[in-house]
Amino acid sequence: MINPIDSNTFNPPNTPSQAVIDNLHGLQLTDCYQWLENKNDETVIEWTASQHDATIAYLDANCPPIEGLQEELEAYINRDITTPIFFRGDKQFFQRRKKGDPQFKLFTILNGEEKLLFDPTVIDPEGQTAILDMSVSHQNDKIAIGCQTKGAEIQTYYVLDIESGDQLFDAIPNLRGFNWCRDGRHAYITKGSMEMLENQTPLRTYRHQLGTPHEQDTFLIAPKDAKDFTSIWDAKFSDVSFISEADFNSNTIQMLPFRKAEASPVIELFSSKTSRAHPNAIDDTIYFFTNHEAPNFKLMVANKLQATFEHWRELIGEKEDVVLQGYQVTKDYIITQEKKDVLSRLFVYTKEGELLKELPLPIEGNVSALGFHHYSNTVFVSFSTFTNPSIIYKLDGSTLEWSFFHQQDTPVDMRNVESKLVFYPSKDGTKIPLFLVHRKDLQLDGNNPVRLTAYGGFNVGRYPFFVGAYAPFINRGGVFALACIRGGDEYGENWHTDGMMFKKQNCFDDFIAAGEYLIEEQYTNTKKLGIEGGSNGGLLIGAVITQRPDLFQAAICAVPLLDMIRYHKFLIARYWIPEYGNPDVEADFRYLLSYSPYHNIRMGVDLPTTMFIAGENDTRVDPLHAKKMVAALQNNTGQINPIMLYMDYDSGHGTGKSVQKTIEDLDYEMRFLMRTLGM
Repeated sequence: MINPIDSNTFNPPNTPSQAVIDNLHGLQLTDCYQWLENKNDETVIEWTASQHDATIAYLDANCPPIEGLQEELEAYINRDITTPIFFRGDKQFFQRRKKGDPQFKLFTILNGEEKLLFDPTVIDPEGQTAILDMSVSHQNDKIAIGCQTKGAEIQTYYVLDIESGDQLFDAIPNLRGFNWCRDGRHAYITKGSMEMLENQTPLRTYRHQLGTPHEQDTFLIAPKDAKDFTSIWDAKFSDVSFISEADFNSNTIQMLPFRKAEASPVIELFSSKTSRAHPNAIDDTIYFFTNHEAPNFKLMVANKLQATFEHWRELIGEKEDVVLQGYQVTKDYIITQEKKDVLSRLFVYTKEGELLKELPLPIEGNVSALGFHHYSNTVFVSFSTFTNPSIIYKLDGSTLEWSFFHQQDTPVDMRNVESKLVFYPSKDGTKIPLFLVHRKDLQLDGNNPVRLTAYGGFNVGRYPFFVGAYAPFINRGGVFALACIRGGDEYGENWHTDGMMFKKQNCFDDFIAAGEYLIEEQYTNTKKLGIEGGSNGGLLIGAVITQRPDLFQAAICAVPLLDMIRYHKFLIARYWIPEYGNPDVEADFRYLLSYSPYHNIRMGVDLPTTMFIAGENDTRVDPLHAKKMVAALQNNTGQINPIMLYMDYDSGHGTGKSVQKTIEDLDYEMRFLMRTLGM
């Protein structure tokens, strides 16, 4: 067994303590590392670079390359990849990245021939700009392509003629959203520069005539508070337009029922502070997918001439033990995606909402996505498993007949790997789903390395996906474990609300219970148990290593929220107040303080060896969280295990990374976790 970890070889730079005392709700909080919040300060820049260099030096010395690992990652990531064809209007598109390309390029198919439409390396030869969004005009003749640079989710849009590929107007920078107006000459644009994000300025939506100066834009809507967001769009297959003002958990929907949206009276269709509704207009019918008085969701419907809430009628009602995930309206049917105990299946209803049958699936696997192409009356269904790349089938919207559409080939050998779903009790007895992926010849001897992960927030569930990037760990005897903890959408809105606000501790208890289950069932032991999570999942990792440092050997805490008392002051974090609470409100503050990882570091307590990963260009979660946590832990008396800061300077919140940077980062993460777990 290889276990070369030596904490004495980790020599991070000293971090000075500069105490700042905040008086909050009758309490005095001393923050010694608030100075690290200013990422533009030269001292902070130098400290950050020195921390990253110390981490690289430590990893190179203590976590040497694993035979074959980089080659396996290179073969999987840096290969020829062509995505499935996808449809926008009556046009076909796909993305392709050849071996050696840093980013995907966008292609279209015209008259049966492939045509390169957009190559981001033309505008950025260094390969740090990636395609993030695509939107086709209602006339199906123009496409707007949104790009991000170095992972910053502030997009520059390029508008192209689809037939010729010519760029039609000057690029439109500093946008957070782009929706075509029905006339094809205007667009609804949501402006969002870095300055606006840093100042937490509510994002404003305008009507912009393409090719004209922004001074001529017509202001339409903006929220009063930066924790909310607004949007406006014209329905593709009806003559109505919608306006939405929302936070993460609720929304207000208004309708503009005439073609010229700027001259139309506004009609409020729905408004709630606790639930949400999503409209989809087809001809004269508007479908509303909602959790209003239905935590497992339901589908309601109204005529566009009488579309206010009192006229909605239930089309597909809520079910007690099944969650309605999504639906598509074909020419003859309504196809729904419904899940029970985490896994999804398809059902067929009449247009009047009568259940006809469960739809037999063409293969085994979890239904992971539905897409509908109106022009061909075809439903595209993605099936996912842990051991095979996602496979897509076409479903005829009238005959309900299946036909194969797409599956990628990969160089990853998963023939000796299996997956299963188990359930374990959390601290309060709640049954939690847990996916396990490992070699078929795994021995339950309590000595297997485990990589345990979860998310647990924002109504985002975790489901089967192809674990190609984890294959080197699994094929070398590791166990990949995915816990479906509360806070996600696995069991509907109640599952989400049981892991947010004043119930956030449930998420941490669920995750800790997963680790205890894996030990009790002889999968692993505390010296072999590694954990990882990112973003809200990074908060999860920060919380559990401070609450149960004895349970885990190693942790990867990526792009995390960790200072939950000041989190809402930076970038777009006010959006998350409905999920976590507002530290400016005393009751919220006291609960946040009870678990905030940065504020729950215990003097003299040694936390697991941890790699904190932050994106210097992150426009969601400010890297200050990782920096302050690292500084506090490194200066904590009794902290023996290395606490490292790994900075990503070429991407933001994990998106936009070039191929080579992706391989480099994964190689370091794998080496760290595998070596620390004794592999």
